[in-house]
Amino acid sequence: MSWTPHDIPDQSGKVAVITGANGGLGLEMARELARKGAHVVMAARNLDKAEAARGEIVTEIPEASLEVISLDLGSLASTEAAAATILQTHPRIDILANNAGVMATPEGRTEDGFELQLGTNHLGHFVLTARLLPALAAAPGSRIVSVSSTARHLGRPVDPANPHLHGRYTPWRAYGQSKLANLHFAVELHRRLAAAGSGVASLVAHPGLSDTDLQATSVINTGGGSSQRLGHVLAQRIGMSAARGARPQLRAATDPAAKSGQLYAPRLVNNGPAVRRPLVGRSLARGPAETLWAVSERETGVTFDVAALAGTASV
Repeated sequence: MSWTPHDIPDQSGKVAVITGANGGLGLEMARELARKGAHVVMAARNLDKAEAARGEIVTEIPEASLEVISLDLGSLASTEAAAATILQTHPRIDILANNAGVMATPEGRTEDGFELQLGTNHLGHFVLTARLLPALAAAPGSRIVSVSSTARHLGRPVDPANPHLHGRYTPWRAYGQSKLANLHFAVELHRRLAAAGSGVASLVAHPGLSDTDLQATSVINTGGGSSQRLGHVLAQRIGMSAARGARPQLRAATDPAAKSGQLYAPRLVNNGPAVRRPLVGRSLARGPAETLWAVSERETGVTFDVAALAGTASV
């Protein structure tokens, strides 16, 4: 039988931090984890939308335990502040879902001067994960789930000489680069956690073709180019609902059989039940992943020493 949220084990006593929990896949993930008893930290840039999402979940699940935290992944200052706020209240974190993202936007820059999609989709999560890793290390069996996309196949590994695509920008090239970075980050984090002897797991998931507000926003933000319009129409007509699209990341976060370093995705690439899929080829290439790590540290100014951070808290 296909895996569904009904298969999620009891999450009582666990703390889950979800970025972009105010809509789409993040909202569905927050809903199902709260339904199973987890305390969910809904980290989002749009606080009004996040509070509305929180109210929606509580209306459906009155016993849901939720809190809203301000997080703008396009700002290192906001990311640092959000991590500090979370750690003040939650010295142990069981699940970190690096879910939030932007897709195929016009060329732009974050507050810190990064290319908008790489900065939001990868670099912000890189810093957030580094800051929260001690709390994750303090929770037995904790998991970090990075959300990638089939668009990673359109991307190329980050070029350390031009990570922000100056003079080479197109919306989908940048999106593909950021989604490949999400996968390389998850796999390299897995390797470093394993080398450190840490019990923290790093997994990756992708939702396939899902009909979420990310699709519609892409059309609006890019002026409705032909590829964006086609993607939006396909998502509406043959894509999965946000609830179904969130299943791969929910399974990666909660299935007792899921292991660090694994990928969860729809069985039929962009549609179908959430299953484990193999990671092959350039997904496992060490060189690009190690380069990404070095570039991420250089650009953000954050030293992400996995062994040191994973060892700072005693389980």
